[in-house]
Amino acid sequence: MNDLVVGGAGFIGSQLVDALLAKGDFVVVLDNFLRGKMSNLADAQKNPKFVVINGDASSVDAVKTVIKKFGIEYVFHLAANSDIQASANDPSIEFKCTASTTWAILIAMRETGVKNLFFASTSAVYGELGPHDSFSEDKSLLSPVSYYGGAKAASEAFIHSFSSMNDMHSLIFRFPNVIGRRLTHGVVFDFIERIKENPNELSVFGDGTQSKPYLHCDDLIKAILLFYKNNPVGVTLYQVGVDSCSSVRFIASSVIHEMGLDGKCQIKYGKSNVGWKGDVPHFAYSLDKITKAGWKASMSSDEAVLLTIREALGKEK
Repeated sequence: MNDLVVGGAGFIGSQLVDALLAKGDFVVVLDNFLRGKMSNLADAQKNPKFVVINGDASSVDAVKTVIKKFGIEYVFHLAANSDIQASANDPSIEFKCTASTTWAILIAMRETGVKNLFFASTSAVYGELGPHDSFSEDKSLLSPVSYYGGAKAASEAFIHSFSSMNDMHSLIFRFPNVIGRRLTHGVVFDFIERIKENPNELSVFGDGTQSKPYLHCDDLIKAILLFYKNNPVGVTLYQVGVDSCSSVRFIASSVIHEMGLDGKCQIKYGKSNVGWKGDVPHFAYSLDKITKAGWKASMSSDEAVLLTIREALGKEK
């Protein structure tokens, strides 16, 4: 199959690229490299069935050109602003990098006749709704509290309408915080960078009681490969995650321990249980649908956090 991975130089996208190439697919990456890194594609560039293009996925013409030139059959849409704090300061980032890319990709697919789409959505579309069992793919109201969540929810709406009107086969995954090697932002990455700057003190946004599920990228990629083919016309939607959570306090203490700074680095917590405006302090949702379909994460949230810390510090190769 000829695949287009939009945002394929990023943290998740590049690992999907590696997995698709390992399956024998021909893979094209379209990325603007605002967050993606060419170094993430070092292994992929050794493969003769790989092409990388520096381009703007919010341009219909740019996406159409790639689809036509390489005979693309499947589009994996992972392009987005992944830094929620950045868009909190500048909402236009989400319109440009998330909503506009989705619209352009869908228009390009419609005009070129490509019918297969994977979209990386997020648990942030729910906002703050309530207890664990209230979050389900088919029943829960989307009430995003961040610009990031809003742009993803809008993208999902676009995909539903285009899939219906154009007989597309679309797969949407909503997943929580995804972590692992090549991480470029988020709590694990931020804590490590802050401690490198000041080994004596770790400043934490919020009081550390924030608790969320963390999914390792290896598990996410396995889920994508399991479900991305043979979906019916319309939208197939799964929540993908782990049935456990990790607190910010656990992550902070684990980073300090793995960096060998127990008793040397003091943690300075904030007073609120919200790290920043738009942050969701506690989150978990039902995984019944994807579990019944045959997938379950191999790592718990805490196990994913510990492995990611060790990968970031070069302890896991």
